[in-house]
This record gives sequence, C-alpha cells and structure tokens, in this order.
Amino acid sequence: MAMAETESERRRVIVRNILSKEECEELELIHKSCSTVGYRPNVFSTTLSHLIATNSSHFIIPFVPIRERLKEKVEEFFGCEFELVIEFTGLISWARGASIGWHCDDNRPYLKQRHFTDVAMYTADSRNVHSVDEVTHGERLTLTLWFSRDSSHDEDAKLISILSQKLLHRSDKVPQLCLPLPASSNMYWFSPNQASPDELGCNICWARMNVLGYDIYYSQNTSSALDCSELLLEPLQLARGDDLFHQPFANILHALQVVQFFHWKASEFPTSKFETEASKVLHLSQSQKENIRNLKSVFVKNNQLAETVFRPVIINEKEQQSFSWANFSAAVTAWEDYIRKLHKQLLNSLPHWRTHQSIFSCPLDESLEGT
Repeated sequence: MAMAETESERRRVIVRNILSKEECEELELIHKSCSTVGYRPNVFSTTLSHLIATNSSHFIIPFVPIRERLKEKVEEFFGCEFELVIEFTGLISWARGASIGWHCDDNRPYLKQRHFTDVAMYTADSRNVHSVDEVTHGERLTLTLWFSRDSSHDEDAKLISILSQKLLHRSDKVPQLCLPLPASSNMYWFSPNQASPDELGCNICWARMNVLGYDIYYSQNTSSALDCSELLLEPLQLARGDDLFHQPFANILHALQVVQFFHWKASEFPTSKFETEASKVLHLSQSQKENIRNLKSVFVKNNQLAETVFRPVIINEKEQQSFSWANFSAAVTAWEDYIRKLHKQLLNSLPHWRTHQSIFSCPLDESLEGT
C-alpha cells in the first residue's frame, strides 16, 4: 500500500470549476474598469488597496466569497487549517508581448513570507518553479492570491484599517453613489518603451473605451493645454460616431466603469425599436469633432498600440451593430444601482470585519435593505 503523502510532498493541485462564469465576468469587469499599469512591461494590475485608494472600495465585495473558498481549499489540501492568512489579492493581466521567465513566487528576501499560491494551488518555494510564455494576442487575466503562515503579513488587517479610516468617519451612513477618483496619470500611462514612455504610449482608460467605439469630449472651456493628469479629473461626455451623449461623467474613470458595465451586461438591455430622444443625444458639430481630435493627442501617441493591446480578440459584431444610446442610458442607471448595492454590503460588513480583524461574507443587515 502506498504511503500517504506528507505535507512536504504535497506540492501542487489544480482545482477546477471553483469560479462560476458570472464571477469570472464580474472580476473581468472590475479589472477593465480599474486596472493600472503593472510591475512588468505589458502587464496591468488591480489590487484591493488600489480599489480603496480610488474610491472604488465597494469592488472588494465580489472578491470576498472567492477568497474564502480558495483559502479553504488551500488549507484543506496542504493540511494547514486555520494556519494561513491571505498576504495578497490581485487581478493581473498579461497583454501581447508580456512574459516572465522561470521563477518561484518567494524568490526575493522580502517575499519569503509567501507559502502558497492560488489556482492552480502550489507551494510558493523552489519546488514549484514556473513561467509565463509570451502572450501573442488578447489579454491573459489571472486572479492571484498568496497565502502566508506569518500573521504579520495579513492583508485583511491592513485593508480593514484603511477602509475604517475612509468609511467609518463619514458623517452620513446612508449608502451614497460612489464615484471613482483616478490615481496619478502615470499609473494609467502604458508604453512599450520604458526609456521614452511619453513618445510612444497611451492612457489605458482612454484606450479601453476607444477600442469599443467611444471617444471622449471635454467642453470647449477645457483647454487642450491641460496635461493628462489634469484631464483625468475633469468632467467629460462620451461620443460615438457623430453622436454626443448628453449625460456628463465626473471623470474618465467614471466613464470607463459605466462603459465596461454596459458591455458586461449588454445582453440584458433589449434593443430599443425607437430612436433615442433628441434631448438625450446631440449631433457633434465640426468644432466639437475638432476638440475630440485635438484632445485625443493627449491620451494616445500611438493609436496602433492601443488597438493591438486592448482590442478584444472576439468582437461581438451583433452588439456593435445593435448599439443604441437608449440602452446605454439604461445601463447608466443600472450601474448606479449595482454600485449602491455593493457599497451597502460594504458598509454592512465593515463593522463585523473590524471586530474579527478578518474579511469574510456577512449577511446583509435588514435595517439597510430599504436604503
């Protein structure tokens, strides 16, 4: 009879179907709505601390049950129940040209607290050296968690502390519409040439919308002399073809989140048989089109780069052809409802998280149901 594996012999396991299709799509929405340039060329990342910093803390909620399931699986397989803390949670995407050579996940002195990595689950040490082949097209999105036995590296405690400072000192406790706030412009500037980033790069927020058919319009009072960092914070409108959508957005990140939400949920908005009301959509004038062209040069220095890196591998032609501003307008309202729901869950959960110094799924307080 074969001897049972010891913990030291249990090096890796692949856990299948641990995420539903809906969960995968929601994580993709969050990443495409919030990501910044990553730690390696052609890599983009979304961390939970960054979500908090950009006033998008509510997006932590979809991660919570997934983190719980993954942690339980790791502890079960490696026989270390109640020993682990989550050291890091993040969405990392690898675009065309991205790769990383053979390595283990604790390959630096400051990473030795990492003991286990995500699905596939494996020990983070030299027994599991691995690599990522160069991505040739599309975007390879991974949900990465690292687990540690060292409680001083507990991600939960750090996140709860930051969340408490931002949310619990507010004068009102009624869930408000949380509008995102962009980080510094360099965090959104992507360039394949790190030596001369300004000459060849593009703003990833603009690029992700542009490949879906949208342009950005700032009012005539917004000077093209403004640099990218200033423009990121300015109110704007979306244009598509010759149309200008009437509703302003607080900033570029607000517009990006609504656009990505619309394309995530597009099938749920039935195609309207009627033209959008004239008050909802304006026809772009020549001066407005010129404004769009002039400001575009601020956001992109290499249009082909944006197309190559961010254009979806599979284009939904039917969705593109059936686009209507009426449906998009409905999506704006649906996005607001979605954000309020997540924010309500966050406000409900945070007191419990503070008490236990751990992030976990909490039942919704009935007193918040009607708010």
